[in-house]
Amino acid sequence: MSTQAPRFLALLTVKNEASFLLDWLAHHRAAGFTDVLAVSNDCSDGSDAMLDRLAALGWLVHLRNPGPHPQGPQWSALKLAERHPLMRAADWVMTLDIDEFLNIHVGDRSLAALIAACPEADALALSWRMFGNCGVVDYVDHPLPAQFLRAAPAEMLWPWRAQMIKTLWRNDGTWAKPGVHRPRAPDPARLAAQRWVDGSGRKLADLYRNGRLFAPLGQNNWGLAQINHYPLGSMQGYVVKCDRGRANRDAAAFDMSYWVERNFCTDDDASILALAPAAARWRGELAADNELAALHRKAVDWRAGRFAALMLEEQFRALFGRLQLAPPSQPLSAEAAARMLGWGRRGTEAEAATMARRRRD
Repeated sequence: MSTQAPRFLALLTVKNEASFLLDWLAHHRAAGFTDVLAVSNDCSDGSDAMLDRLAALGWLVHLRNPGPHPQGPQWSALKLAERHPLMRAADWVMTLDIDEFLNIHVGDRSLAALIAACPEADALALSWRMFGNCGVVDYVDHPLPAQFLRAAPAEMLWPWRAQMIKTLWRNDGTWAKPGVHRPRAPDPARLAAQRWVDGSGRKLADLYRNGRLFAPLGQNNWGLAQINHYPLGSMQGYVVKCDRGRANRDAAAFDMSYWVERNFCTDDDASILALAPAAARWRGELAADNELAALHRKAVDWRAGRFAALMLEEQFRALFGRLQLAPPSQPLSAEAAARMLGWGRRGTEAEAATMARRRRD
């Protein structure tokens, strides 16, 4: 049996997000990721140049993925990743976005400690915790986890996407392809033996092996680990994000509905800051490279300039105004959330019945 330390691979897709890259990398190096495979597409802020420099320094492997992307750039990036040697070398794999930060609560807050806490698990379905905007207007060059410390409550029932999962999965041959939220293309002969647990280490039902994308609702799924999700950031940053478009849906815009379903600020959660000293040490190492530091400054300036340019267009100016008018979202009452889930179940059943009729016809 090999005594070699496991290799943890993070898969990252990037477009015009250079100003966030160094903080994200420093945090996830501190959390224990040994490898990063970053795929960039259609960048105008220097993200691709920064990733090239990071690759030259040995921090990651960078692949370019120019469009078009009929199914969205993230899906085409994952197709590139599945054939890469880093995938074959990895013991554990996780797909993360630039606004997602793994937040481990056990031991030294590392991936090794998390795996040690769940030694029988083959897949850990870690839930998002949505961190809202909470009235932050201006974009500033500061790590997201230190800026946004208020989040959704632990036991939300609606919207169900508040408990969507990102899966850390054992790369043992059971799954042939990585996915956005979970691995894909299982080997049927191996699938039945897969052991899935949630972010509190509880065993999950068999349906999680077959496509489930969100954790059980109405309970705290973050006892061992969670994914701090910062989908909004500052209002200025959100406007620039809307200009960029969605990673997994080519050219699909963000809007106020996206904002309202994610702007929860009811609960304090500063737990991720326990890893901040270690992340700061890695961040300091990155800043010591003059070329990398210059690329970072250029990216920060680009973001400010892009926001100013967008303010000359009515649609983006109107969006920025609406963001300032809208208060933080309030979680639904238990009764209202249960009603929404009931309608959701009815809708799913009606859709399944319609599909069944079409197959019969």
